Amino acid sequence: MNLPINIIIGNAISFVAGIFLILSMVVNDEKKAYKHQFLNAFILMISSFFFYSWTGVTTLAIASARNMMVYRDKLTLKWTAFFIVLSVVLGLMVNTMGFIGLLPIIAIVQITICNYALKQIKWIKLSFIVNEFFYVVYFIAILDFSSSIIETITAVIGLVSFFKLIWDENHTNAR
Repeated sequence: MNLPINIIIGNAISFVAGIFLILSMVVNDEKKAYKHQFLNAFILMISSFFFYSWTGVTTLAIASARNMMVYRDKLTLKWTAFFIVLSVVLGLMVNTMGFIGLLPIIAIVQITICNYALKQIKWIKLSFIVNEFFYVVYFIAILDFSSSIIETITAVIGLVSFFKLIWDENHTNAR
């Protein structure tokens, strides 16, 4: 296949992945959020093939496995360390994009640490939002415009949801 067709196919697949990303931001249940995050990472892994982004394929495959473990409450400290080391080693091995190729590696390390450490939905949402910023830059660089737009929209939705959650908590506690 040639690159223009790949970009169109990759963007279409990424759009589907983006739906699950948005869903992960609007739910207020940790399990459901991680289920949607798993589906998002898995589908984005597939779209990364079309962008010839081997760092993306690698880190998103690892993210899918990690998200499934989080969903099933199996992410221990040892598994967290394993996923971080695996992400850095494999990500660096397949990186052909210089600094841009480091962004998915940085993003997966950041979110893996948060997956292990954070248990409240409020802080989980904030970690998702921070993660979005790494991916927006990365997706623009690989011409995945669908994902970059969806990631930006999702970050805004996530911020609104985050502040609404804080607002609701403060008003519930004030009563």
